[in-house]
Amino acid sequence: MIQMLVAVVAVIGVLGFVKFQQIQMAIAAGKSYAPPPEAVTTVVASQDHWESTVEAIGSVAPVQGVTLSADLPGVVDKILFASGARVASGDVLVRLDTRQEEAQLASADAQLDLAKINLERSQKLLEQQAISQAEFDQTAAQFKQAQASVREFQANIDRKTIRAPFAGVAGIRLINLGQYLHSGDPVVPLQSLDPIYVNFAVPQQVVAELRVGDSVNATADSGMFAGRITAINLVVDDATRNVQVQATFENGHRKLHPGMYVTVSVLSGERTPVVALPASAINYAPYGNSVFIVEDLKGPDGKTYRGVRQQFVKLGNAQGDQVAVLEGVHPGQEIVTSGVFKLRTGAAVIVNNKVQPSNSPSPKTENS
Repeated sequence: MIQMLVAVVAVIGVLGFVKFQQIQMAIAAGKSYAPPPEAVTTVVASQDHWESTVEAIGSVAPVQGVTLSADLPGVVDKILFASGARVASGDVLVRLDTRQEEAQLASADAQLDLAKINLERSQKLLEQQAISQAEFDQTAAQFKQAQASVREFQANIDRKTIRAPFAGVAGIRLINLGQYLHSGDPVVPLQSLDPIYVNFAVPQQVVAELRVGDSVNATADSGMFAGRITAINLVVDDATRNVQVQATFENGHRKLHPGMYVTVSVLSGERTPVVALPASAINYAPYGNSVFIVEDLKGPDGKTYRGVRQQFVKLGNAQGDQVAVLEGVHPGQEIVTSGVFKLRTGAAVIVNNKVQPSNSPSPKTENS
């Protein structure tokens, strides 16, 4: 029994020693293990000068825009426009039934004729001193009252004739022939679309950079458009600390419609030195944006190798495939442009620039 116990203890000791040696060797191998270098593309940073731009979200608004409505109640008698048609200022769009007002106008005209005759007769009698001044004044007042009645009935007829207050484009009509309209019922929207406004807000910090007359680019789903700033509000919004700006665009093509949202870029004319890098070089993160700079690094064994260092940067505007780096990168540094998602500080890399990501400030879409 004693011999057996001694043998078991000896076997366990030998196995434990062997396992201990294996663990020590694995730890040493892990410390000396170097992951294979990652293949990346790079670009050498260079300084460029970009025009200072202010980006904002804008809303398209007409220079003049209303929804025409009925002034007086009545039945639609004639519709003299088509939905979507261009109309000139003063064009008659809708006529309401005015037969009753026309009959009243005819009666008022007859009363006016009679009052005029009485006034002329009274004038002669007054000159002959056949009537008193009071009787003449009463006749003159009746004549003026008859004139006012005629103007009142004529005004009612005119108010039942809906005209375009300005030249523009009619929207979709909201009425039908024979429909009874109450006072204030909408008839048709009318918009003046050329030129057209784009209203947008900018932070108070950049208002000093803007001037009336500065060029503005607006990008919408229908394309890119060029305009100019025509007004800058003098009051800063208390809630947002933004300032309203208005730009005017030519819109003869009618591709900008009231209510559309557009991306606005204001060119201030000043050129700012920047380092332009491909957008693929930026590692975007909630805690800060960064790039990876390729440098000669020293490993744990003291040997030099090509590796990367993560550098946080301050970004500016974007143009095409490029993003402006304002702080964090200096001209001449080699920046990783693809494969940044698999890198970390100190990682070894192999540069292979046979295929480079897009890096053009004004790229052109290729046909598929």
